[in-house]
Amino acid sequence: MIARLRQSLPAYLFLLPWLIGVLGLTIGPMLLSLYYSFTDYALLNTPEWTGLHNYTALFQDSRYLHSLRVTFIYVGVSVPLEMTFALAVAVLLNRGLKGLAVYRALYYVPSLLGGSVAIALLWQQIFGSDGLLNQFLGLFGIQGHGWISEPGTALWTLIVLRVWQFGAPMVIFLAGLRQIPDDVLEAAEVDGAGRWQRFWRVTLPLLSPVVFFNLVLQIIGAFQAFTPAFVISGGKGGPSDSTLFYTLYLYQQAFGNFRMGYAAAMAWVLLLIIAVFTGLNFVLGRTWVFYGDEGVRR
Repeated sequence: MIARLRQSLPAYLFLLPWLIGVLGLTIGPMLLSLYYSFTDYALLNTPEWTGLHNYTALFQDSRYLHSLRVTFIYVGVSVPLEMTFALAVAVLLNRGLKGLAVYRALYYVPSLLGGSVAIALLWQQIFGSDGLLNQFLGLFGIQGHGWISEPGTALWTLIVLRVWQFGAPMVIFLAGLRQIPDDVLEAAEVDGAGRWQRFWRVTLPLLSPVVFFNLVLQIIGAFQAFTPAFVISGGKGGPSDSTLFYTLYLYQQAFGNFRMGYAAAMAWVLLLIIAVFTGLNFVLGRTWVFYGDEGVRR
């Protein structure tokens, strides 16, 4: 037993920094936030146990329910558009274009910068009342308006920003397309399948695990979106709460109103929502994801 422990000791020593990090920076804060979610805690006072009060108060808070609606619209519209755009560009790039590495890098750059403050500020310059888009429309005599300052279009500018960050899923799609054997597509062509049939009947089923992977990642990422809404709305979620994302309202409650217990409850509800969506994806994925060695599941 002692000899076995001595043999394993170097491995545990190497793992020790990781264990300290996980316990001190991930699991510890998570458990602490779970405790705070059941308390009335304003950062400077001692937490007072209130049971489920924060959770029940959430669903009596009209701004909280509005932030949920805004976030669901954002996720429900931006993720399918981003996935479709990423797949379309990946299919085009997979045709053996010259300078593929350059195109791939160019399309991937927005994903690296898309969540940054600089890009959110750039978006203000493009979609502002005197922005580039309105100046461009003015060349054709079209009167633009404040895309960001109008409640009817502010959220859609953030959705466009999200779709513009298609580079990361596109690179993953492109890697998946490169793994599809050419002989399978050639056999389908010999059998008389047209270009669209080959894509729909052969390419897409073989690519379905990659589609599933991207879908799960993009849904989780969209629920966590924060920086664009914070920068473009000045941290207010305006105009008229049209860009009040869930994460932004959580931030306002935690660091604006110092309602740490309330914000902790919001964070755990968000975790539950993401877990439900991820679980649904895994359940529904059994009906359309093809892993090759299991046959098509119906």
